Amino acid sequence: MLKKSKIITGRKIKFALVGCGRIANNHIAALKEHSESCELAALCDINVGALDEMVSKTGATGYNSLTAMLEAGGFDAVILTTPSGLHPLQTIECAEYGFHVITEKPMATKFSDGLEMVKACDRAGVKLFVVKQNRRNATIQLLKQAIDSNRFGRIYSVACNVFWTRPQEYYDAAKWRGTWEFDGGAFMNQASHYVDLLDWLIGPVESVQSYIATLARRIDVEDSGVVALKWRNGALGTMNVSMLTYPKNLEGSITIIGEKGTARIGGVAVNEIQVWDFQEKHENDETIKAASYATTSVYGFGHPKYYENVIKTLRGEEDAHTDGREGLKSLELLIAIYLSARDSKKVSLPLEY
Repeated sequence: MLKKSKIITGRKIKFALVGCGRIANNHIAALKEHSESCELAALCDINVGALDEMVSKTGATGYNSLTAMLEAGGFDAVILTTPSGLHPLQTIECAEYGFHVITEKPMATKFSDGLEMVKACDRAGVKLFVVKQNRRNATIQLLKQAIDSNRFGRIYSVACNVFWTRPQEYYDAAKWRGTWEFDGGAFMNQASHYVDLLDWLIGPVESVQSYIATLARRIDVEDSGVVALKWRNGALGTMNVSMLTYPKNLEGSITIIGEKGTARIGGVAVNEIQVWDFQEKHENDETIKAASYATTSVYGFGHPKYYENVIKTLRGEEDAHTDGREGLKSLELLIAIYLSARDSKKVSLPLEY
């Protein structure tokens, strides 16, 4: 019998964070926005310099070992902002110690590892959250509402582009970057949130046909790729990804063409509603200008909204929007993309394991 997770009430929820790299700042900033209901209690990193800098910045207790931090305790949930390939073992260890887990994308680089993460958290009676903050961006929320209320009618065509840049220095800055085991390529890492949107917005994918290539960077994984998709609802689509855009990040977009509407969310990171044409008008149409926002970060501003759900879930007030099982959906689609490219054939979903 699976254990039920305990509800946290009557006090602040305490978080620990593992991995003091650049994305950690977004998580820490999001926790600060919810300081009335949560706090950062501990930090962990094997890089002493990065750890000391973050400890100085936050005042949280620092640890050089995940096991040592878990044994010390004093928190409720662990945030994993470590290399993707480390997420499975770290999640399982955290669960075995009885802590909830919030893991950055992708939850794992192998589907079997993702399954083991879900099973471990189920056995321990702890929650597993997978970070999908782009879903919480105002532009994407409006698009989701339009789809769910059938404003598009039947969806015919979908196009997603992620044209960013990652110079060689980016990969050279850490040995794990650009590796299959710990990082994954342009789809698995940089475009992971966009792969998630294709499933979350449009629905389950029926099949994919893909090509990937390493055209310019000295890495093991792909820096470029294309995918043709067919959804179970009959929609057809494409996804184009490149980390070679000159001279800087250019576009993160999704375009949907339907029977009764066309919309394009563009900008550098789906932060601008550029086309919004529907047969029937809706009161939400008045809010599209306010939903667009300027951004200097491809991460967007969805982390605070994401943590709002995490906190309410741990308090027993809401269900998790993106738990481990939800995270498996986009991971399965990612694996299908890589299998198609590897074997030069169409791959149907769900995968067989």
